[in-house]
Amino acid sequence: MNVRDSEHIVAELTTKKNYCLTNSSREADLIIINTCSVREKPVSKLFSEIGKFNKTKKTDAKIGVCGCTASHLGAEIIKRAPAVNFVLGARNVSKISEIVDKNRAVEVDINHDESEFAFSNFRTSSYKSFINISIGCDKKCSFCIVPNTRGDEISIPLNLILDEVKKSVAMGAKEIFLLGQNVNNYGVRFSNPQLNKSLDFTDLLELVTAIDGVERVRFTSPHPLHMDDRFLEVFAKNPKICKSMHMPLQSGSTKILKSMKRGYSKEWFLNRAKKLRTLVPNVHITTDIIVGFPDETDEDFADTMEIIEKVRFEQIFSFKYSPRPFTTAIEFENVVPEEVASQRLTHLQKTHLNMLEEISALQKDKILKVYFEELRRDGMIAGRDESNFVVVVDGSEELLGKIKKVKIVNPRRVVLEGEIV
Repeated sequence: MNVRDSEHIVAELTTKKNYCLTNSSREADLIIINTCSVREKPVSKLFSEIGKFNKTKKTDAKIGVCGCTASHLGAEIIKRAPAVNFVLGARNVSKISEIVDKNRAVEVDINHDESEFAFSNFRTSSYKSFINISIGCDKKCSFCIVPNTRGDEISIPLNLILDEVKKSVAMGAKEIFLLGQNVNNYGVRFSNPQLNKSLDFTDLLELVTAIDGVERVRFTSPHPLHMDDRFLEVFAKNPKICKSMHMPLQSGSTKILKSMKRGYSKEWFLNRAKKLRTLVPNVHITTDIIVGFPDETDEDFADTMEIIEKVRFEQIFSFKYSPRPFTTAIEFENVVPEEVASQRLTHLQKTHLNMLEEISALQKDKILKVYFEELRRDGMIAGRDESNFVVVVDGSEELLGKIKKVKIVNPRRVVLEGEIV
């Protein structure tokens, strides 16, 4: 999502303010840092980055801070780092061309509605297109700052989404990546309901995949609570939908899930994962997990490990709980000691690494259809199969943007090495 926000920023500045990109911050007239605030570490890193840029930039070069940290710190960023010229919140990207020339400008209104704003066009890849289908988030997870940095959830009008898809295909993209905080909650609220017929995310998937030239569709992040049977069945049956599903678990304990205000239980999550594996045996399931959430006991953590063993996720993004401002969890008692949280995280990650060795080994000698989109060093080129395995082969630029069958000859834990057949 931040990648797409950055593309929007570049598009507006290059078409409306006559900027162009440079690879060197020392040459730049404008340096923009697009931020995340889900955890504390990226926030701390922001001020370090500002200091580094301020020492090496041209004398009259500007520094702008955008994104979620901009939303929640606002004018405090300029107070703490006077080198910053402007601050632009995650819900205010469309205003970039207006404020870039206003010194000390701060635009962080999380109620600003950009859902019907038609951004200028810029993409970092010719082969894959990120497209927002909603902005904001209506969930009130007790650990999450996002609703306070990106505002209430609003779906983007269908015609804008489909127009973007068609433009992307015309420019060579075969893969469309739909983005939203809770993509499968699409259609619940529009700014102008009269202009939009009633439809949900499953309907949107069918409309996008029906567009000529679209060969693959991915999306993130769906919410486990909204994974109804129709959604899973269309996911399974539609050949253009990549068989990769991100299912953010957060915790395997029903008690902790309730405290997190996730809206589902351990049993619900396992039921949805089992149905998904049954419908799509080759599905690639990824997840997010927080360890050390307040009041997490050894038994609660054991529930999380049980789900890991049963679902066998192909990828896990795992973190220790990080208290965030504006969240209810920051007031929770029974804080898990740092050393206990660290031990649990280490155990989880080691267990999953061993699991990944087994999952990767099973890919040896398989034939996968890989969409190549990235040149790598030493004469290698990388891409992903429909289940989201990263595959590398010997190759050069002529393979970019093409889908080829690849035999896996050396499956490693993170990357599968193969040969084109």
